[in-house]
Amino acid sequence: MDTTINAVGFELDKDQSDLISKKLERIKYADDLIVDLLFRVKEDKKYIFDTTVNFRWGMTAHISTEDYEFASGLNKLVDMLDQKVRKEKDKIQQKT
Repeated sequence: MDTTINAVGFELDKDQSDLISKKLERIKYADDLIVDLLFRVKEDKKYIFDTTVNFRWGMTAHISTEDYEFASGLNKLVDMLDQKVRKEKDKIQQKT
């Protein structure tokens, strides 16, 4: 899985980058299913998290959340991302 993290409107500090990396560990079980993960964080009075996931079978998923707190917004995003990855993984396993 190739992961790209972009910050828009601010610089990610080391703690924020480490937190993102730590939270993305939750979807490590799907490394072989995901081609790339494009992760964008924008700060405009609140944090806006946009993520695009490209699966190896051609499916693309887009997930977005926003929050005034960086950590809680990231938690919401990773929860939604984990659910989406599990759902897509289950769909593919049912087909085979």
